[in-house]
Amino acid sequence: MQVQLKVNGKAVSLDVAPNTLLVQALRGNLQLTGTHVGCDTAQCGACTVVMNGRSVKSCNILAAQAGGAEITTIEGLAQPDGTLHPMQAAFKECHGLQCGFCTPGMVMSAVDLCQRHPHASEAEIREQLEGNLCRCTGYQNIVKAVQQGAAAMKA
Repeated sequence: MQVQLKVNGKAVSLDVAPNTLLVQALRGNLQLTGTHVGCDTAQCGACTVVMNGRSVKSCNILAAQAGGAEITTIEGLAQPDGTLHPMQAAFKECHGLQCGFCTPGMVMSAVDLCQRHPHASEAEIREQLEGNLCRCTGYQNIVKAVQQGAAAMKA
């Protein structure tokens, strides 16, 4: 089947099987491998992307269900000249990553969180990121990065 999407600002047309997950289409068809597959059960958040302005777990959505949607992946956050999005820069500066596997999904969730709740408290940040698992960092620096990224996004 044919699915039309706008991915990272570009219109794309994909030929996919009806049971193709959005994460599979992004990684396999479009070679956007920054979106990671962690658990295949929507538990870990590594596959998080922004769809129509809201963060979603792309392993839990069929590509056909996303037809007509605007999708932003981690590859679509930085500027064309390579300048990092404020949230990406904050994760780098605050050491909000270690192995990096969860980082793309964590950053995408954080961007959505800060757009919807620009003044989120530490407790709210922790609550909103519960669907994104990190096995390395202990979350202290992730929370600090989200706070710094939120401030930079407001500026």
